[in-house]
Amino acid sequence: MKTILVEGWRFIPHSYATVNQMQCLELLKRPDLKLFHRDLPLPNPAWSRTEESLLGADFDMRLRAIPEGDSGLNPDLVYRIAFPYDLRKSGSSRTFVFATSEYTRLNPSMFAEDMSFQDLTALEKVELITPSKWSKNAFVETGFTSDRIHVVPHGFDPAVLHPPADEERLQLRKLMGLENSFVFLHIGAMSANKGIELILKAFAHIAALNPEARLVFKGTDSLYNSSSMLFGTLKDSLSSAELALVEPRISYTGKNMNAVSMAALYKAADVYVSPYKAEGFNMPVLESMACGLPVICSRGGSTDDFTRDDFVQFLICLERNGWNHLLIILSRYPKKRSATENGLMKPADFPQPMQDVRLHGLRSRINYLLSGA
Repeated sequence: MKTILVEGWRFIPHSYATVNQMQCLELLKRPDLKLFHRDLPLPNPAWSRTEESLLGADFDMRLRAIPEGDSGLNPDLVYRIAFPYDLRKSGSSRTFVFATSEYTRLNPSMFAEDMSFQDLTALEKVELITPSKWSKNAFVETGFTSDRIHVVPHGFDPAVLHPPADEERLQLRKLMGLENSFVFLHIGAMSANKGIELILKAFAHIAALNPEARLVFKGTDSLYNSSSMLFGTLKDSLSSAELALVEPRISYTGKNMNAVSMAALYKAADVYVSPYKAEGFNMPVLESMACGLPVICSRGGSTDDFTRDDFVQFLICLERNGWNHLLIILSRYPKKRSATENGLMKPADFPQPMQDVRLHGLRSRINYLLSGA
């Protein structure tokens, strides 16, 4: 039986923790493996692990039951998933580090070691796992050799993320007060790389023409200052007239939400909007598509790996005034579907890459970890 030691984050509403926990749950299903887990420090003293159940009580119980292992543990493989990235050799025969880059070049502050890029890229004993070709290219541009970087996409759980039945969708919209609205949704930290100002500027024009249009934002106030970033961008991006029009149409929540509640947001919305400027993967785009929600997102970035023209409207111009292209696309949607119509994509209609990815990303990553261990 092979042993794996995972060093990473759990029980915080961060994408790295979510990915880590889903991977651990998948690893626990393998009878040929013995799994250990050690929690790594959180990078921000203001962050804290939550007692709330983000995946579900049963999943939390399984995750908390994973042994830490004693100081003499000598695993076949060590896998790290935290930030900053620790590229030091673990003492195991194989060491993998999960790492992503949102931008085309890396920054030395992204690494735990106080080393130059030349020294970091020379640490050949450690292999990297990253979720997109875009992210891999950034590591290669920085000097890491291509053969030590494995691209393995994230996945999603179709038991939670799937298109809703008509009645479920109508009930969700009623509970959220969205029955007579056409809902544009965005989920994220509300940071500058998300393109929030583009969404707001384009929506100001949509709101003037479509009284039923609503804009729903979901941030993460427990980790980031999402609320302040969003409403600061709102005031900085819009004129007084635009602000008066848009502000009453915005709904925002920054509270922690479990997986089922997050899925409900996707299922209740009409369109997901992500005019991102930099992303290492962009999980909400994948999760939106899993729920059958049409997507508007940037082209030429990380989402190119799993999106297709037949279900995604792509944005090409994201320079100054790039909101003009977003406006053209947004303006099509309130006329395309009524606010209560369930026009969501059904599983049989999924683009083939979407059907393939599901939990495939988790399982493929596990296979990478185990190969040659």
